[in-house]
Amino acid sequence: MPVEPIEVAVIGTGWCGGIRAETLSRYPLVKKLHVCEIRPDRLKEVQALTNAAVATLDYQNIVKNDAVKVVYISTTPESTHYPIARDCLKAGKHVLLEKPIALELYEADELIAIAKRNNVKFTIGYSQRFNTKFAYAKKKLNDGTLGKPVSVMVSRHLSRSLGKKIASRVRLSPAAMESTHDLDIVFWLLEPAKPVSVYSQGAYGYMKPVNGSYDIMWSTVKMDNGVLVAIGGGWNLPPSYPNYCATTIEITGTEGSLFLDDTARDHWLNTVKDGMQYAMSTMPGEQVDHIFAGQMGPETIHFLESCIMDRPPMVSPESARTVMECYLAADLSAERNAPVDIPLTNETLAGIADMIKAQRAPLP
Repeated sequence: MPVEPIEVAVIGTGWCGGIRAETLSRYPLVKKLHVCEIRPDRLKEVQALTNAAVATLDYQNIVKNDAVKVVYISTTPESTHYPIARDCLKAGKHVLLEKPIALELYEADELIAIAKRNNVKFTIGYSQRFNTKFAYAKKKLNDGTLGKPVSVMVSRHLSRSLGKKIASRVRLSPAAMESTHDLDIVFWLLEPAKPVSVYSQGAYGYMKPVNGSYDIMWSTVKMDNGVLVAIGGGWNLPPSYPNYCATTIEITGTEGSLFLDDTARDHWLNTVKDGMQYAMSTMPGEQVDHIFAGQMGPETIHFLESCIMDRPPMVSPESARTVMECYLAADLSAERNAPVDIPLTNETLAGIADMIKAQRAPLP
């Protein structure tokens, strides 16, 4: 079917939003690109990089513009996600929202309800589904090569430079900010299985004085089909390469196993001036001459095409809510030193509310 170019907006043009804006600026089905940023200098820079037709400091100018059909929300701090997404969805716009979907479960529920009511597409930026290694794992599970899945283990570590940057803007745990990607990936790999319990433990170190957070958390998730999942997320690696992310994945089944290395050890650069560098090791990816190396570029185009062609996006908001429920359960489990059942009960929801209230209190 013939398709018409449409007007698209990016709200928040930092690291991730900048990638999305540059990707969209090169795509032929973007009729006009609108960018929004609260920092005037950065707004001017991104407008020049992308040749954006419209650049504004106020996201309400995008909300009120009926010509804009698709919006990518890449704002920080994470507390801005819910109100901006709510306003865009209410205005009848398709929305891709960076993770997390919200800071409170009721906020996530409201966003999902508004999207359904207005019949617009709503997805969360779990870009790791566009990592070729995870996609390969999905294929090998779906085609029966591994047999019946038995266990999945994912270990993800960030440099403390990046961890400190993330943790300084919001007081959330590594489970909520990093393992969230891997919870999404594992639940996607194991569909239609659902999580039924979470047990998590954390260890303090470098990050505690930054935002009171653990340096690393390991969470064990039991699925309703008996599969055992172990997910580790940490952000305290030495700062030698600022945005470095190293991930390993192990999947076992009754008929085989699959071990994946996503640590960038297959391409590293060592120079006299800068020492060891792990190029293309960041989670979002980066532009490499004429090719985008990573996940966020393809994910950006995928959502736009989903809107234009009226196809479901890769990540449903309901699946993102399940992930949110699990990392909240992981935080509560680590605090109580006890497993937490999924779905959350009224008692555990009350415990999570008390935990969030304490987290938002000023650090001593």
